[in-house]
Amino acid sequence: MTFDARETSLADGQPIRLYLFERGQDRWAYCTADRDIEHAGVLYVSTSITDNGTRQTGDIEADAFEIIGPHDLGVAQLYRGMIVSREITLTVRDVHYQDEEPLVSWVGRIHGVEWTAEDRCKITCQSMQAAMAQPGLRLSWSRNCPYALYGRGCGVDKTQFEVPGTIAGLNGLSIEVAALNGFADDYFTGGFIEWPVGDAEVERRTIESHTGTTAVMFGGTAGLVQGQAVTAYPGCPRTIEVCDSRFNNAANYGGVPHLPGRSPFDGNPIF
Repeated sequence: MTFDARETSLADGQPIRLYLFERGQDRWAYCTADRDIEHAGVLYVSTSITDNGTRQTGDIEADAFEIIGPHDLGVAQLYRGMIVSREITLTVRDVHYQDEEPLVSWVGRIHGVEWTAEDRCKITCQSMQAAMAQPGLRLSWSRNCPYALYGRGCGVDKTQFEVPGTIAGLNGLSIEVAALNGFADDYFTGGFIEWPVGDAEVERRTIESHTGTTAVMFGGTAGLVQGQAVTAYPGCPRTIEVCDSRFNNAANYGGVPHLPGRSPFDGNPIF
């Protein structure tokens, strides 16, 4: 029987919902069936998972897709004490047991995770349509550079500035890496560290401040352990001086360093 036939049947329907979370090559797959289900080479693990249904009201808040699952759901654990640096997407499929015609009913990404009780968590997801409808960043007319460091506008190749090291100690707020000591204080402030996770994936954490061998991490040190190998990348205060001296990238500087300190729109007719 086809999906539509079983969907409208009074007795033959055995609906199952499949949830596939993905980050690069990493996957977390769950289903609402009473047994594991395999589809397209992916094993969907049976668990007590449900959702609030799909909506299309045009309101981002009202259209949020909420999933309720056990507190120890694997994909939710990534959000304990921190937020992952790369978004995790979600594809929801509806199928009937022993059918090979699953229908994609929802596509989006994880927006946040809450533990609403000791035994369960709530994963709030946002549709791709809602994400694309949000206003994006706009270039500003300012002295400081508006480009994201190592981004397309910036143009700096981060592999030319990577500093590998090993975490010698950590206290929940900062890490100690001997390799950072060969650089001036604040050299890594505003930069980040990377470390491998999963299959060919990396996690990133911003460096809030740097002094000697110490790097204070934005969001703490959750997910990091002593003896772990990390790679550090320097930061940039978005000034033309540092852009030129540290990265030799003044040609791509996106700010206006000689912007006058007086606004042409302050009401004075003589500018």
